[in-house]
Amino acid sequence: MSDLILETRGLTKEFRGFTAVRGVDLKVRRGKIHALIGPNGAGKTTVFNLLTKFLEPTSGRIFYNGGDITATRPADIARMGLVRSFQISAVFPHLTVRENVRVALQRPLGNSFHFWRSQRVLDRLNGRADELLASVGLTGFAEHLAVALPYGRKRALEIATTLALDPEMMLLDEPMSGLGHEDISRIADLIRVAARARTVLMVEHNLSVVADLSDTITVLTRGRVLAEGDYPTVSSHPEVVEAYLGTGHA
Repeated sequence: MSDLILETRGLTKEFRGFTAVRGVDLKVRRGKIHALIGPNGAGKTTVFNLLTKFLEPTSGRIFYNGGDITATRPADIARMGLVRSFQISAVFPHLTVRENVRVALQRPLGNSFHFWRSQRVLDRLNGRADELLASVGLTGFAEHLAVALPYGRKRALEIATTLALDPEMMLLDEPMSGLGHEDISRIADLIRVAARARTVLMVEHNLSVVADLSDTITVLTRGRVLAEGDYPTVSSHPEVVEAYLGTGHA
């Protein structure tokens, strides 16, 4: 099996003459945490949307596990094991925390949401749901409504619902956004644990998190790859310092 799980070749996206992503060659190694960073407007979110097929590339190819997925539909991408966090986040605010995870657990079974099924049938999923909640520190919150969770706990719930799909690769879009210091430490630990059995690609602005978690970092600026490597390598790159980190953060 190839060391590469995800690869792009010449990935380009234009919007009415504006090139948001320009010839990006991305190589994500299996079983690693790979961070995508860059200043605002660098093209990070556009790359994520291209990878999960919420946008179609103007040119270039995308490969997952050696197969060309450039023309594959978003739902099929998720079924193949490439899952972006917001696709399965807690979108049912007035269901309980356990019910949200239980809904996510139904997806790999190839079933529609079983809101009409008997409680007895749905309760068969409770054991696995509770295991997932325990793994993200939400054991005491199973009966709480999702809407009532503190913000950091909602992020933990998103990770639990992501893991419910048993993804081979997780794409996380700014998982630390809006979190306080204590929650950042908790979510970073959850990502580290989740990555033991899968690959993670994340967009993240918190550089201390990126330095601590990431095996490889790709720096984007103006839609193109500026630098790539581990944190010491990219943080000392003169163009990276100028374009993103700033002289006081290298």
